Amino acid sequence: MHLGGLVARNKRTVPDKDAIIYQDKRYTWAEVDDRVNTVANALLKAGVRQGDKVAMWMFNSDLFVISFYGIVKTGAVAVPVNFRLAPPEAEYIFDNCDAVALIFDDCFEPAVKEMKGRLAKIGYFMSAGTGRFDGHDSLEETMATGNSSDPNIEVDEHSESEIIYTSGTTGRPKGAVLVHHSQMALTTTVCSLYALNPNDRILHVAPLFHSAELNLYLNPGTYMGATHVIMKDFVPNQVLATVEKEKVTQFFGAPIMYLALMSVPNFDEYDLSSVRFFGYGAAPMAAESVKKAISKFKTSNFFCLCGLTEGGPGGIALYPKDQIRKAGAGGKYIVNMETRLVDDQDNTITKPGLVGELVIKGETTMREYYKNPQATADTIRNGWVHSGDLGVMDEEGYITLVDRKKDMIITGGENVYSKEVEDALFEHPSISMAVVIGVPHPAWGETVMAVVALAPEKQLSLEELRGFLKTRLADYKIPRLLEVVEALPVNVSGKVMKYQLRDQFKDRAARLAT
Repeated sequence: MHLGGLVARNKRTVPDKDAIIYQDKRYTWAEVDDRVNTVANALLKAGVRQGDKVAMWMFNSDLFVISFYGIVKTGAVAVPVNFRLAPPEAEYIFDNCDAVALIFDDCFEPAVKEMKGRLAKIGYFMSAGTGRFDGHDSLEETMATGNSSDPNIEVDEHSESEIIYTSGTTGRPKGAVLVHHSQMALTTTVCSLYALNPNDRILHVAPLFHSAELNLYLNPGTYMGATHVIMKDFVPNQVLATVEKEKVTQFFGAPIMYLALMSVPNFDEYDLSSVRFFGYGAAPMAAESVKKAISKFKTSNFFCLCGLTEGGPGGIALYPKDQIRKAGAGGKYIVNMETRLVDDQDNTITKPGLVGELVIKGETTMREYYKNPQATADTIRNGWVHSGDLGVMDEEGYITLVDRKKDMIITGGENVYSKEVEDALFEHPSISMAVVIGVPHPAWGETVMAVVALAPEKQLSLEELRGFLKTRLADYKIPRLLEVVEALPVNVSGKVMKYQLRDQFKDRAARLAT
């Protein structure tokens, strides 16, 4: 079985069942498959062949889902591109992935038109929306008038299905190459993990171009013949209203999204009782935030899905039964996936309390970084994918991520792991968001700096913060610098872009006495 075949199977087995709900549009699985076929046949007519790369520069929508499955049904490789990228950043990915076709939302037409002359490899353009542009086929017209018969392409399950580009927070983004087999293995993993079933109604408001929403929720939901409820924009009160209206049963969001939902003034007026499981991931969630969410949502049916794009995504998970007693932890191994912590020599760490790098191995992991053999060799060693995440294991084998390897702070010869400090910061009642970075210090090498956003009408001084942390952390871990900001810079995955903060505040420690 391959990803495109899932839609065709749903047409045969549950043709009249709700498949996609987007704004005022509702599609059955039969209607979705017909539209998927029109996209697939249009791509084939344009000369797209198996193994070719087709880029998608699109927001969450019904058309994203239809385009994605149309691409993979031909045996071509879907390359979803971050809709928040500036045109030069998107252009880099279009070129790097060797795309021969591009499907884009109407709003990107001016940018596509400007760069079109430089995109020599792309021979076919399709616009998604109501616009009609010279030289670009219209996805709406294609779905209305195109060939809706199944193209009947045999797709090898070990052939490439997707290239998902990393966030690129430390340089040019890299394309993780995934294959149909790895994604089919992931669907069975997910279905066993949080009991996905055909009656589920999955809300997609996290970006579908991101590996978590696409591969942990869209594809498994399609595998089960579930119903996909799609939202273009994350507007907290509208999300809560949609959950209530559509009786959503499965939801996934980054920690920052949960914090925004809990800040809705009339949160308690919404009926969220239909949701069976709330998933969170893409970035660590502080223990205090987990406890707050459990109290606010009045359920412990949360899953921490702690993985990485290169894993399919795959990694570790924390089940609902452990959410309170292990709050803040990433979790333990999941089915179809091996995980361990290793030292700098790749030796397995078995002693609790020692910090090591999380490495993973399993059927769901990427094949390689596209056209980047050095990065592939650096990341995949002896079959193990090195995450770059540092973690610590407790006596029961639960792993808690403490930092990115590149983000660890060394001050006066002591290692400081940012998550430990951040978790302590989140206990302060005035702090709504917090991040810890290391900034250069003339005597200590680095010193610890906290960058925080405060709750409404709250104030906080460095002296007050240090006093608050004095009984919670060793002195060398307590921030020597504090910056209060309106909001922290995050990427679309909800991860704070620490490199921007380090660059912004790189000279701040110069004024400290040595």
